[in-house]
Amino acid sequence: MNPVGTTILLENDKMIVWDLTLEVGESTGVHRHIHDYLIHITEGSTLLATDGNGENATEVTVESGQTLYFAVDGDIASAGDLETTAVHDAKNLGPGRYREIMVEMK
Repeated sequence: MNPVGTTILLENDKMIVWDLTLEVGESTGVHRHIHDYLIHITEGSTLLATDGNGENATEVTVESGQTLYFAVDGDIASAGDLETTAVHDAKNLGPGRYREIMVEMK
């Protein structure tokens, strides 16, 4: 299984801070979230999220400057009305590079 981000910026006993960057057409690969996490989007784009089996596709457009908090409860990660499986893949459909800073709470 792939890591949840591209690069770890900081890790301690309370959190892991990740940088995640996806060029157009690039994918995170299937990964699992086990901790609640916050994402701050620095470069928005349109993403296609699928579950760990490549099914249940959901397309979502996120804007630069958005910040979302996902609570992980078993197999589901949710941020208000936005819900995904805790095991998923995300692909950048464009139109530009996607970048976020993610903070996982241990």
